[in-house]
Amino acid sequence: QVQLVESGGGSVQAGGSLRLSCVASRSIFDSYCVGWFRQAPGKEREGVADINTGGYTRYADFVQGRFTISRDKDKNVFYLQMDSLRPEDTGMYHCAAVSAGLCPLDDPTFGYWGQGTQVTVSS
Repeated sequence: QVQLVESGGGSVQAGGSLRLSCVASRSIFDSYCVGWFRQAPGKEREGVADINTGGYTRYADFVQGRFTISRDKDKNVFYLQMDSLRPEDTGMYHCAAVSAGLCPLDDPTFGYWGQGTQVTVSS
């Protein structure tokens, strides 16, 4: 079992930055892919970024160049640095983990989810 707890959300103006954190209940660096997802009201959940056990990262086109996913092995924490935020980035952000070296393409494959942290970007 893995518990994930997100934090770092908040309200910012367009162009601002936030850093989200996802703390895992135990060390998962060597065996779990971790992803960040978001869901806006009335919209389907969408993948934002993920990082595999080798540190390889992927990003959705709509955040490419603005968001950065990273991890701190010593602290058991995964981060999502979000810069140049836009109103359309508003939503509930969740981190998720799956026991796999490579990150899957489908979010239902992620078996462990955090409760989420709200991000609101005003224009």
